[in-house]
Amino acid sequence: MSLNPGTRLGPYEVLSPLGAGGMGEVYRARDTKLGRDVAIKVLPAGMAGSPEALSRLEREAHAVAQLSHPNILAIHDFGRDGDTAYAVMELLEGETLRTRLAQGALPARKAVELAAQIADGLAAAHEKGIVHRDLKPENVFVTSEGRVKLLDFGLAREMAATGADSALQTEARNTAAGTILGTVRYMSPEQVRGETVDHRSDIFSFGVVLYEMLSGRQAFGRETAAESMTAILKEDPPEIVASASGQSPALQRIVQHCLEKKPGERFQSARDIAFALQSLSGSAVSSGGTDAGVVARRRAQLWLAALAVAVLLCVAAVLSVATVGSYRRGEKAGLRSSTEITFHQMSFRPQAIFQAAFAPDGETIVYSAALEGNVPELFVIRPEYPEPRPLGLPRTHLLSISSKGELAVLTSARLIRHRLFTGTLARVSLGSTAPREILEDVRQADWSPDGSELAIVRVANGKDRLELPIGKVLYETAGYLSDLRVSPQGNRIALFEHPAKFDDRGSVIVVDRAGQRTVLSGDYWGEEGLSWSPTGDEVLFSASTAGASMTLYGVDLSGHRRVALRSAGGLTMHDVSRAGRWLVTRDDCRCEISVLAPGASGERDLSWLDYSLNPFLSRDGRMLLFEDDSSSAGLNYAVCLRTTDGGPVVRLGEGKSFGLSPDGKWALAIVYTPPQVVIHPTGPGEPRPLPRGALEAYQSASWFPDGTSVLVCGNEAGKASRCYAQSLAGGLPRPVTPEGTTKGTVSPDGLQILYSKPGGSYFIQRAGDGSPQPVPGLTLEDEVIGWTADSRSAYVFRSATMPFRLERVDLASGRRLLVREVAPSDRTGVLYTTGGTLTDDARFYAYSYARMTSQLFVVEGAR
Repeated sequence: MSLNPGTRLGPYEVLSPLGAGGMGEVYRARDTKLGRDVAIKVLPAGMAGSPEALSRLEREAHAVAQLSHPNILAIHDFGRDGDTAYAVMELLEGETLRTRLAQGALPARKAVELAAQIADGLAAAHEKGIVHRDLKPENVFVTSEGRVKLLDFGLAREMAATGADSALQTEARNTAAGTILGTVRYMSPEQVRGETVDHRSDIFSFGVVLYEMLSGRQAFGRETAAESMTAILKEDPPEIVASASGQSPALQRIVQHCLEKKPGERFQSARDIAFALQSLSGSAVSSGGTDAGVVARRRAQLWLAALAVAVLLCVAAVLSVATVGSYRRGEKAGLRSSTEITFHQMSFRPQAIFQAAFAPDGETIVYSAALEGNVPELFVIRPEYPEPRPLGLPRTHLLSISSKGELAVLTSARLIRHRLFTGTLARVSLGSTAPREILEDVRQADWSPDGSELAIVRVANGKDRLELPIGKVLYETAGYLSDLRVSPQGNRIALFEHPAKFDDRGSVIVVDRAGQRTVLSGDYWGEEGLSWSPTGDEVLFSASTAGASMTLYGVDLSGHRRVALRSAGGLTMHDVSRAGRWLVTRDDCRCEISVLAPGASGERDLSWLDYSLNPFLSRDGRMLLFEDDSSSAGLNYAVCLRTTDGGPVVRLGEGKSFGLSPDGKWALAIVYTPPQVVIHPTGPGEPRPLPRGALEAYQSASWFPDGTSVLVCGNEAGKASRCYAQSLAGGLPRPVTPEGTTKGTVSPDGLQILYSKPGGSYFIQRAGDGSPQPVPGLTLEDEVIGWTADSRSAYVFRSATMPFRLERVDLASGRRLLVREVAPSDRTGVLYTTGGTLTDDARFYAYSYARMTSQLFVVEGAR
């Protein structure tokens, strides 16, 4: 249906048309709630009444809503206004790949750059179990900044769904509109045959698109759909002729590997394609030339590059293992690329290493670590003596070393989560044991290039605050900030921004001295460890798209990301010297759950895979709800349920777990990307998402005792967090606590809410209204498990204390009573608890804890 300027669809006001196609009309519109321009897609007039077309539009919205990736068009909303269904998407400026290809083939270097981004976007979709099924140049958008966005997931299906029947039927219906040829030519053989398809079908279509980018013609372009289908099934496309555009034999091998007729003979993942293309960047493709001698030399170079890439593709898995094996100082890291990457092991005993940095000489290394537990101290490794030696500064955590050799540290450091500490910012010279304290309650800091200023992160008024110099606020967020590093030029700060405290998922951002924030890359399952390249043109960081194993990436200031180094088990970036040497750790990380259940004489390990946390027991202690953060769970984690006698695990759905309903029939969860509160049935039924209203992020959630409402804590745009009551029967979140409050829980009688404020102070107020009353005895270190049955006390634990103490605190007097003291039998590398739960009578319990052991390496030759 055509919309006139000024038409309103919910909170969106149509401004002007952007374009139209067979399956939708797109308009520029104004989001009157958030004050931003967006794109709105509606069905064309001839299809507005079609249930199938409406289903496709809604399917596209649901598919894209599961994905959050820089190379996939983001969807903000889906709704209906009267008879009009609409999808709200991010507004893009640029052109489709089809428009670009109208001018002919792309230069190989540009084709590789765009294709690597397409592969990254496909990999993100495939990792969520989504097959695009309609990849073609019309559905690839290139923004004016050069970033690729994948469009039109209307034919997307879960990998277990049926193959191409619906796609073929849809295209057959559109023959008159001329769209069947444009899609059929990009189908995989299994789609043409009407077979069940999986992610490898998209890989074939990707190869067809890449072929066209390099050659300027369609691989299977024929005059009729039937002829195109026959070519897809039986013919190979003509070989790409080397030309001035610069394509290489190595690049052609990648195309051919994508276009294998049998799925099992193609690349098996889009992530592998992206890696192969990134390996070609800058070496296996080159600019054209006309001199015969230059051409001959280039052909020789390209042949060698092709051979190198072929070897790389064959031994990629071996490389991953070889680079993190047992190394001795000076040994080379097994199989290596042509850049001669070598690893030098610098630490040798199991310990948790939190932060490491090079001194100005580029040889001396200082790091903070805990040999047992989580209390840090400083160690130094000098070139003349390889054994790490303590500096005599207990409870001290390293933040940064200046160009003048001065250390920025935290004294009286207390672990918060991951590798984050809070304490008093201090300065100390290397070799001194007398730090000069500067500022309390600081979490992180880094020196300016000349060593005269410090950039810091600290909390103020419920928000994380970035300051440079100290006192000048550049940026604030209701989530949290970490791993800040000032650029070599001193004009920018790179850091991670995380939407929820203290969940290390998030994005890489830079903030300049004027306070301008730019997102370079995101969203990641987890990210820890960041540094600038020596020239300041790239940010090197460690992150994961799923699971605890980190990959080292590089991203430039335009947002172009590359894989810098992969390794089995993952690597965490700590520092880069002026000479380009990297300081990294290999961290073995796990989260485990111990349970004392009815009928058991002792604790039982009920962990599942490698990252089980946030346990919640049913009221009788016989069911355990927990969160799976393993790589198999995906970006948004998974809510899981099992019996406490060790029964099989059932995945209920996406999200971070926040407890069972009083009747045990529903599990409360928060999905962070995109933000959503969901309740999952523990038995038969469908998940029920709750309306978000004006909230842009969530921090926590809990049940009201009657099970008909939940208390969610989150924040609106530009505001600090607060707690909201929300009925399961419908309606938007309704604020019930002041701004700057979080971690709300409701008393068993339903009359009171206990919540915290910045700095760790706790308050109680009546659920409906009333003045907040301070709670004595509770501090920043306390994590509330829940109320006691009489609504007079709260069960708490302190996550960074070992053994872990489960205590009951009287909310009127602040008096504390030890309920239990627990710890795993093997305490090596155990840092903190990640959650705890008790039954109503406190007889049975469960707790989860994080374990990390690290080895420190210097990497040479990596770029």
